[in-house]
Amino acid sequence: MSCDRQLPGADTVYRRRALRRSSCLFAFLVFAALALGGCQSPLPPLPNPPGPHTAVRLSPGDVIKVSYADETIPDQTQKIRRDGKVSLPLIGEVTAAGKRVIDFQHELVRRYEGELENSEVLVTLENGAAAVIISGFANKPGKVVFDRPTTVYQAIMEAGGVSDYGSLSNIHLTRIINGVQRTETINLRPSIRGHPTKPKYVQDGDVIYIARSLF
Repeated sequence: MSCDRQLPGADTVYRRRALRRSSCLFAFLVFAALALGGCQSPLPPLPNPPGPHTAVRLSPGDVIKVSYADETIPDQTQKIRRDGKVSLPLIGEVTAAGKRVIDFQHELVRRYEGELENSEVLVTLENGAAAVIISGFANKPGKVVFDRPTTVYQAIMEAGGVSDYGSLSNIHLTRIINGVQRTETINLRPSIRGHPTKPKYVQDGDVIYIARSLF
């Protein structure tokens, strides 16, 4: 009879232990899923990253000056329109966006041959401000405007740095390359800790997303 009285109690203990083991297993699986979701394999670097010595390409919004060797035409200072074009004397509308300054200059020289006695022109970039978008867990997310070579680290610092909830090792840089949106993962922890690193430069139109830290 004593054994009969103990069996229900033993079953209850076993069930509780099994329930605790199941709960622990479930919690472990949830944690593992979150960890794997936040620690995905880094995306590979983008091709041909711009740097301080990368040739500047003209973009809509840039202000250029066209100086003519032929004195019959006054020099032109124009802002590249949203459609990427400028309108110049004698030759009309010309697409400037997407071209290097020197290439655009050579194109104008060719276009002015036959139109002017001296077709030599000089193209200079007067104002080439560019912008990137900082989003996610930054202290001051928004647009950052720059007019000189700027690194991802510098752009994020302009946005107030990574917030307490942001991940220094999980920063996504998105860029449109040949009409396709591409993204790479950047780890800023070595830079923050003062380790020598190769800088990653941004370019106009980039989007930097700072992911949330899981720890």
